[in-house]
Amino acid sequence: MTVLWVLARSAYESRLQYTASHAVRTVASIIFGMIYISIWQGIGEQHELEGYGRDGMVAYMAFNQVILWMTFTSHGLGLEDRVRTGQIATDLIRPVHLFTFSAGREAGSTAYNVLFTALPLYILYALIFGLPVPTDPAVWLRTLVALFMAAYTGICISYCIGVTALWTMESRWFSLLNYSLSFVLSGFLMPIAWMPGWLQTISRLSPYPVFNDIPTRTYLGLAAPAALVAPLVWCALLSLACVAATSAVRRKVEVQGG
Repeated sequence: MTVLWVLARSAYESRLQYTASHAVRTVASIIFGMIYISIWQGIGEQHELEGYGRDGMVAYMAFNQVILWMTFTSHGLGLEDRVRTGQIATDLIRPVHLFTFSAGREAGSTAYNVLFTALPLYILYALIFGLPVPTDPAVWLRTLVALFMAAYTGICISYCIGVTALWTMESRWFSLLNYSLSFVLSGFLMPIAWMPGWLQTISRLSPYPVFNDIPTRTYLGLAAPAALVAPLVWCALLSLACVAATSAVRRKVEVQGG
């Protein structure tokens, strides 16, 4: 745990050097969020928005925008660049597992995003759009657990994408594909329940609802406690995938003579 703390703190402090740049990103996120919310406000004037209603849909989109940067990760956790420079060989002989090392560094970036992007967005949307604030401690607890698992799932997927650089030397397109699928299948753009049946099936069989649909519906009190089972299963499966990927990376580096 000490190693994780040191890695996370180091990444967090490095991000503090670019506060002005990230402030611009936060402003852009606020603007895009307002655009999405305004669109659904307009649609809600003419349609019932079954299951949510106008105000409920505004809250759904607002909270989705708040948590967006909690699940966004750096491309491949930076592993592609470390492969290009050969730093990956040094990383593999560290007394820390490569996944632990990479995840710890990314955790610091995630903490920075929470404090400097997600939290300001949450306060702003609560004031402007009346984003509801749960009064039940159990709802808050389940929401925090769901958000933690969402962030961890994002880190695991990005790690698996990053290690593919050992074979392709260019894994960035995997990240772009992952982001595209996430926007569609996570429930970020619209509730999964509104999707066509075949797309709902694909979405629910994927890990992407862990990012937005489950945390947001949990926060709004629309999801039962059992909804957290799926994220837990995906965290376990993806953890195993990360361990297996690291084992494959070690063999790959040895074959290359590193």
